[in-house]
Amino acid sequence: MQHLRTQHRALALAASLVVALGVVALAPTGSAGAQDSDVFPGGIARPADTTASRQASALAAAGRASDASVARTIAARPSSVWLGDWLSSASLRTTVDRHLAAARAQGATPVFVTYAIPERDCGSYSAGGLTPSAYGSWNRVLADTLAGHRAAVIVEPDALAQSVSCPGADRSTRLRLIRTAVHDLSAAGAAVYIDAGHEAWIAPATMAGLLRDAGIADARGFSLNVSNHYATSGERAYAEQLRARAGGHYVIDVSRNGRGATGEWCNATRAGLGQDPTIVQDGTGLDALLWVKLPGESDGTCNGGPTAGTWFPAGAAALVRTARE
Repeated sequence: MQHLRTQHRALALAASLVVALGVVALAPTGSAGAQDSDVFPGGIARPADTTASRQASALAAAGRASDASVARTIAARPSSVWLGDWLSSASLRTTVDRHLAAARAQGATPVFVTYAIPERDCGSYSAGGLTPSAYGSWNRVLADTLAGHRAAVIVEPDALAQSVSCPGADRSTRLRLIRTAVHDLSAAGAAVYIDAGHEAWIAPATMAGLLRDAGIADARGFSLNVSNHYATSGERAYAEQLRARAGGHYVIDVSRNGRGATGEWCNATRAGLGQDPTIVQDGTGLDALLWVKLPGESDGTCNGGPTAGTWFPAGAAALVRTARE
């Protein structure tokens, strides 16, 4: 994927040195956000399992203590659950049910990410996606499963921003599919955020028009910086420009923006973990700072990384080592 990519004070990154790697090990936390919000009651949930948590166990069993410590550090933070075309309708339902149950046990709100749009990622590192007809049915299964539960859903990272330049995608079809998904998920009671790229990608007036066409009137708002590295301050400024034109609230992915943009997007070598996920209630349009992209998962076969979504031990260690102070 080409970009798969405050509450004014975040939870502090408690630190101890892992000598073998020179890595900062952050203390575990529970659900993020000390107070409730209308959108994230109980704070942000920690998923039932993640690539990081599974890798922590596997690496420890293999005797790779330093790499396991890095994975545990990342797994300890609340993060998002990605749902894509690798899940059949039946698997989608059981996967979502499992994470909803885990969130209920924490008294917190889960965050899901849909990633199954036709012609996904314009054929780049995270290419794939469902057919248009299957996509509608798949999203209705998700909506039916979420009905009656509190959840936030980020809809299709990069899909809107890429619609202006992706040669394999029909823009009108893509907008219609997103609009229908937003309507169905919102009708089920989810807090829906349509992904809107980041500050350096699409001009605010153009993105605002895309958001309106994609059904932001039915959504809670939009998401920014998913799987990218731009500083929170710049993303907030861009978000407020979008909000002035299109309305809605917003969330920002801060999982890997601890050092800001570095000029690289794919397995950026100088990136660092961002602040802990937290809900925000400061009178602006910002609802939460989230870990949408799970740090440690590769962006693709670039800068020494494995295929997209695969655990990248060296990349994970670098992110923890250069975490936001």
